Amino acid sequence: MSDMHMDSLPQFSRHSTADEVADALSEYMKGKNVLITGTSLNGVGFNAAQAIAKYASLVIITGYNAERLKASEDAIRKEMPSANIRSLTLDLSSLTKVREAADEVNSYPEPIHVLIHNAAAAIVPLKLTEDNFDRQIATAHIGPFLFTKLIADKILACESATSISNYIPRVVTVASRGHTGTSVMDFELFKRLDDAEAEAQSKFKYLEAMNGFEIYFQAKSANVLFAKELVKRSGGRINAFSLHPGEVLTNIALKEESKDSFIASGTLNADGTVNTERWDWKTLAEGAATTVAAAFDPRLDDVPGAYLVDCNVTEVAPHCEDPANAEKLWVVTEEAIGEKFTFRNV
Repeated sequence: MSDMHMDSLPQFSRHSTADEVADALSEYMKGKNVLITGTSLNGVGFNAAQAIAKYASLVIITGYNAERLKASEDAIRKEMPSANIRSLTLDLSSLTKVREAADEVNSYPEPIHVLIHNAAAAIVPLKLTEDNFDRQIATAHIGPFLFTKLIADKILACESATSISNYIPRVVTVASRGHTGTSVMDFELFKRLDDAEAEAQSKFKYLEAMNGFEIYFQAKSANVLFAKELVKRSGGRINAFSLHPGEVLTNIALKEESKDSFIASGTLNADGTVNTERWDWKTLAEGAATTVAAAFDPRLDDVPGAYLVDCNVTEVAPHCEDPANAEKLWVVTEEAIGEKFTFRNV
């Protein structure tokens, strides 16, 4: 598309919806294959996937629960019978399951033009996975890091497979302004917690005292840092972005296990309803708009690694601008998964 065409694109805002953004960017979505994680009904990921499916060549939706995944696929097909939808079982909290899903993606004949990391876990105090990571950290960062690493060649394959000249694939991570809830990265939280080791036992006790939102702030900070470092490590061959969708009532907040954390933080009232005095809430369609913009708006090509709010680039907290934090997080996560994440010819 020409610069002239880009100049004619509308300015998106807080009240833009996913459909409005998709309609405006439809020419940039055609021919693209998109994989988006965390697409359960009543979520930002589902709404983004539904909007993208109107124009993209292929939309791969994921989830760890087969029944909920099928419900999402059926809902999109009902709305758009001609949409090309494919389901992928992916449990980001398990390194084994991540590897299995990556193997399946790598068997697909199509390249992946856009990877959207949207999945998240319930916001609860420290809860260990089968790999001895905190569940929030595993689902929001460690699992996505490994998954991106394992399908990186499939993402880079679109450089030669696409008919669009000079196209740079994108990786989008749904973060949150929750990254501003902390000013320091706690890298201990991104390591394995092996109960058999005395040193890990002391770490476990220290981390166990953290509330769900303290862990969430670290996870969302990691999302922002990952996007910035991915651009650097790939040598600019991948344009990565992170974003804040806005305050949206999704299935995460509605889960019984996380409701107490939301009430304690003042996000929800004691009766479980949204606190409209503290937050200016968005609809699901408005919340998904920034995801669609980050995935396709060509005006972002000049600002790889950027963080978006209300579909527009904005600043992040200082600790998430620190390149030393981004580099250390990358190395710590490599150690966590037990392998390097490097790019050839970079």
